[in-house]
Amino acid sequence: MGDVNRIIRTRLHSDVPLINQIAQYIIGAGGKRIRPQLVLLVANAHSYTGTHHHELAAVVELIHTATLLHDDVVDESSLRRGRKTANALFGNAASVLVGDFLHSRAFQMMVAIDDIQVMRILADATNVLAEGEVLQLLNMHDSDLTEERYLQVIRSKTAKLFEAAAQLGARVAGASDDAIEAAAEYGRCLGTAFQLIDDVLDYSGNAAEIGKNVGDDLREGKPTLPLIYLMQHGTPTQRELVRACIVHGDEQHFEQILADITTSGALEYTTGKAQQAAGKAVTALTHLPDNRFKDSLLQLCSFAVKRNH
Repeated sequence: MGDVNRIIRTRLHSDVPLINQIAQYIIGAGGKRIRPQLVLLVANAHSYTGTHHHELAAVVELIHTATLLHDDVVDESSLRRGRKTANALFGNAASVLVGDFLHSRAFQMMVAIDDIQVMRILADATNVLAEGEVLQLLNMHDSDLTEERYLQVIRSKTAKLFEAAAQLGARVAGASDDAIEAAAEYGRCLGTAFQLIDDVLDYSGNAAEIGKNVGDDLREGKPTLPLIYLMQHGTPTQRELVRACIVHGDEQHFEQILADITTSGALEYTTGKAQQAAGKAVTALTHLPDNRFKDSLLQLCSFAVKRNH
């Protein structure tokens, strides 16, 4: 990761000072860096000995960072990773345009690797990510959203980049088509588990640990799985309150919604779904030889569902 971070700092440089300022601000905020770690771990699990995985890990992180800049503008977020969002500090226009810069710089980097399959994986991933963003936008304030449709958004918006990161690690290591597909399945399931636990933490975590304001999903009128479950299994009074809060993006009733979600079993249900996804990710690793990199990939599956941040 030290090599990856050095590449990121170098590739972020621009002659435009504002680009440097915003890019360095959001990269400097840290984060778990799970996606670039997936590239490195999967490549090493397949005994890769080159250095292209460092560049690809940096590409994945730049794409992820670009989506964060755009997400915060769309969601009107003010807090990420415990700090003010870039849009809160620099404005929406600057955040969107610097996000575009990061996307285009990522594509410059991937082209330099000169592997058409790598370019296909990343091009497909960024396109699906964009579709996922639009799907989520369409689902905002939709109190009739089903679990199936919500999981579709997760697969597009969150799990797809996890999937691409794992695929890239296998691809750069020269793995077989079957092994690349197994890596994709691992990333897809791991990403799903991560997002579902994020949904749980939005109602059970605290701002200091999760790095964002608790209840943001409800404020934004975003129907995540705990809310969908409560809509399906709650009392008529609970359902009407949830429906009104989703439609109007009402956080004034957050404490009541939180109490209803807690007593309804919605958080346990969502956590169970995350555990199922993590279990599928574990199964996808069975083809890998035993080594410390496989062990780390397995540990990520456990971390995905047990974390509090």
